[in-house]
Amino acid sequence: MWLARSFFRMVGASGRLGRDASFVADLCLTGRRGNLPQMRKKWMIPVGLIAGLAAGGWFWRTPIQEIWTFITRKVELNAGQKFRPDPKQYVILKNELEKWRLQLAERHEKAKSKQERMAVEHDARVILEQMLPSLMRCWLGTPWDFHGTAEGPGGGKIACGYFVSTVLKDAGFNVDRYRLAQQPSGNILQTFLSKKECSLTVGQRYDAFTSGLTHKEQGIYIVGLDSHVAFLVNDGAGFHFIHSSGSRPWCVVDEEKNDAQVLQRSNWRMIGNLTSSADVIRVWLKGSKISVKGT
Repeated sequence: MWLARSFFRMVGASGRLGRDASFVADLCLTGRRGNLPQMRKKWMIPVGLIAGLAAGGWFWRTPIQEIWTFITRKVELNAGQKFRPDPKQYVILKNELEKWRLQLAERHEKAKSKQERMAVEHDARVILEQMLPSLMRCWLGTPWDFHGTAEGPGGGKIACGYFVSTVLKDAGFNVDRYRLAQQPSGNILQTFLSKKECSLTVGQRYDAFTSGLTHKEQGIYIVGLDSHVAFLVNDGAGFHFIHSSGSRPWCVVDEEKNDAQVLQRSNWRMIGNLTSSADVIRVWLKGSKISVKGT
């Protein structure tokens, strides 16, 4: 019973609450404030139960917290599964995009003037900006894991870097997805884009960052964050932050401005427009081998 007395004195350690709590403990457990055996018996069981639960909860606080985290994560993960991975559609889109790439590459090679080549490059950009987001969304609901290396939607778990590298490889970029995925986000961007084609902000408020995006050119961006990498699709009407999230709901998600908590929390943000670069478009058309920066 000393545990119950200690509990009451602990929760009311000072002031009137402390005196009242101490009085209740003594009254219920010892009856020292008068010969009140009936009241003592009446209160002994509930007070003992409260004290026991409090002590048990404190002692088992770490495993209880772990169980609660597991349960809430499972609930959130299930909530994120309203979109299911679509591996069949992914294969169809991947094959269709490869056909387009080969046709456009042939046109580009046969072009007789700079204007004709630029027209092909424009068409290639349009195709990529239409098809890349569709490829990304086939992955929605695929579970995240820090070590995930799934080769296709729903084929296992996928880390953020592997999501970006796998989508780009399957879109026709001739790049080693393993080496690319293992690089810091800045190196991932600069594998495709020059330093001057990337913009970096540090410590910028989220509203200022998103406001700046409205003035940027439409296209498919790669975004590097503090410890994350993702796609950002800027369609002129807003943006979609598509990534394999290591936060709730722990899967591949497509988020708009107000839902993109990972983007909002990051202190370091580097972005680069993949599809606005003529060099990137030409590398894609030719199927040229891409050297991964940092390797």
